[in-house]
Formats: sequence, structure tokens, C-alpha cells
Amino acid sequence: MPELLPEDKKRITPKRPRDFVCWAVALAIVGGLVYTTVTNENYQWPVVFSYFTTESILDGLVLTMILTVVSMVLGTLLGLLLAVMRMSHQAPISGLARLYVTFFRGTPVLVQLIFWFNIAALYPNISIGIPFTDVSTPVDVNALMTPLTAAIVGLTLNQAAYMAEIIRGGFASVGRGQYEAADSLGMRGFTRLRHVIIPQTMPAVIPATGNQVIGMLKETSLVSVLGVAELLNSTQSIYARTYQTIPLLIVASLWYLIMTMALSVPQSVIERRFSRSTRRPAAATTAVEPAAGRPVSTTRESLL
Repeated sequence: MPELLPEDKKRITPKRPRDFVCWAVALAIVGGLVYTTVTNENYQWPVVFSYFTTESILDGLVLTMILTVVSMVLGTLLGLLLAVMRMSHQAPISGLARLYVTFFRGTPVLVQLIFWFNIAALYPNISIGIPFTDVSTPVDVNALMTPLTAAIVGLTLNQAAYMAEIIRGGFASVGRGQYEAADSLGMRGFTRLRHVIIPQTMPAVIPATGNQVIGMLKETSLVSVLGVAELLNSTQSIYARTYQTIPLLIVASLWYLIMTMALSVPQSVIERRFSRSTRRPAAATTAVEPAAGRPVSTTRESLL
């Protein structure tokens, strides 16, 4: 087994009095918070546990997860397209992508959701068809843009703007030599993007994308203003009847916390999977040749 280098060994630092003081203060704060949370009857924990797994809450939880997954998938695909457009050498194409990102990142998500829900006030009827022909189909926008549709459209378009910048940053992390190597192999367009560029952008894109997924999960609570029966709207419907506001908000908060922690696990796994290519290569170690008995420099890979 090769000997660990000094920088690979775990550093041991002696405990100092201030370390024990910091631990004591942290434990005192946590203990105080736990004590007041458990003993304060105003939290109404029996009510929290009674509503935690009710049918309406679970239905809202499922819809929240659906909104998160659908908006993230569509937003990532659109963001990839926008990132490619941003890197285009054609000024009109890159300019349109820049305008899109600027607009959707510069306006609040809540405003965008309300705008899409009321888009029929601007375009009550539209026609979808083939240009310069009589082939068209009229569409009633007011009937099409339901609260759920408006929520998906608003969250997707907003998420695409942020994902475009994340993916563009990943593209920028790929060295120019990789593009030249792909060109020398005859790769062009989508082939180069799929086999060379995208795999190398993953270590830079995955952590930020994971944070966006968690952020999207919490942003779905904004669609409650549209009447979509997601998790927060479901809790609001209950405490509007029972006037038990705090316990129901605790129920929603606990479910958001559970889902966030659950999403953090696959994020960590994926990050470790794609960070293997960016790890520092094994340092040289010393081995002894059985025959000559003299030291030679080898690497960990050569020993496998």
C-alpha cells in the first residue's frame, strides 16, 4: 500500500479552551431552542401531527413535486438552448438570448406568474397555423391558461433564464483546446456538444443546478396566489377553516424541509460522480524493485 503524502494525511489540531467555549455556547443555544419548541403549548404539536399526513396535504405535496420536476426539466432544456444561443457568433441570436435572460432575471417570479395567468387580457384569442396560408386553428387563451398551466409556464420560463447562465458558465470552464481537439476529430455541432463539451461542464454545472432544484421546490409556494392546490395552498385552505394558522404552517415547513433534505442526497451523489475527473491525480510514491532493490518512482495508477 503506497504511503500517504503529508498533504493527504488528516491534520490533527489540539483543542483549545475557546473550542470548548464555542461548543458550550452552541449546545446551549440549540438546547434552549429545543426546550422552548417542545414545552411551548402554542405550537400545538398534536394538531401538527394530526394534519401532517391528511389527504389534502399529501395531494398538495404530490402537486408540488410535479411542479418542481416539470418546471426544472423544461427550464433546463430551454436554458441549454439559450446558453448555446448566447455563445453564438451571430449577434442577433446572442442578442435575443441576452434579452430573454435580462428580462426574466430582472422581474420578480410572482409578477411573472400573475402576468401569465392574466395573459388573456392582452391576447384573448390566438391562431396557430402555417404562415401565409389559410391553415390555422383558433385557441381560446382564457380557457387554455388555467392556474396550473400558468404556474408551469411562469416557473419554466423564469428557471430557463437562470439555467442558461449556469450552463453558459459551465461552457466557459471548458478549455479552448477541447474545442480544437473536437474539431480535429471532425466533430461538429451537436456531436461535439454531446460527446465533448457537456460531459466536461457537469462538474461546474451540477452543484449550481442542485441549488436551483431546491430553490424551485420552494418557489412553487408562490403559485398558491393563483389558486393552485400545491402544499402551501392546501395548508392555507385548512387553516382558513380551522383558524389554526401556526400548526398548519409548521406542517408545510416540515414537509418543505424533508423534501429539501431528500433532494440533497442525490445531489451529493451526482456531484461526487462527476467530480472524479477533476480530482487531483495521485502523487508519485516510492516502491522497491524486487530484483535490483533500488527505489523507483511510480504512480498509484501504474500499480493497478
